[in-house]
Amino acid sequence: MKSPFSHIMIAVAVCIAAIAGYGMWYAAISAKSASVAALQNQIDTKTETVNRIAAARATLANVASDESVVQNYFVPEAGVVSFIDALETSGKTLGSTVSVQSVGTSGTPAKPSLELALSVKGTFDAVMRTVGSIEYAPYDLSISSLTITQDDKNIWHADLKIVVGSVPVAKSSSVAPIPSTAFAPSISSHEYF
Repeated sequence: MKSPFSHIMIAVAVCIAAIAGYGMWYAAISAKSASVAALQNQIDTKTETVNRIAAARATLANVASDESVVQNYFVPEAGVVSFIDALETSGKTLGSTVSVQSVGTSGTPAKPSLELALSVKGTFDAVMRTVGSIEYAPYDLSISSLTITQDDKNIWHADLKIVVGSVPVAKSSSVAPIPSTAFAPSISSHEYF
């Protein structure tokens, strides 16, 4: 029979071998776990980058469509004639005569604008409706001066200067032509007053 001391020594050796094996396996698993965590971090980072790129593309698509809508609020340099024609047609529609006295440019290269001097003649009602349709037209437009006088008993005359936002020809290539109904009110003239 073997001595109890040898049994204890064998048991201690087996325990030490088991602890050493456990330690080596633990170290190997920890190293693999750290490697997996690093790979997961890289995957998460790349997934986040892909999501940001997709969100940026969607935002750019929305901005591009919004930009084309906003560009329609400006008169392109090549569309000045159609803008003037729309003003004159608006006056005829509302019962007045609109004539353009002068056209000039102003502003900066980054923010160009057109300055127009207009004359509107007709009945008081027609002149005021025409001035209102010009003022509230769907453009980056402001009236810088307005003078209203009475020429004859029922003939009124309005002189106004307007400033309209413009875009250079290069940027306005995708802008639609100005419709002749851009200044026409959507309700009939007898509903105003």
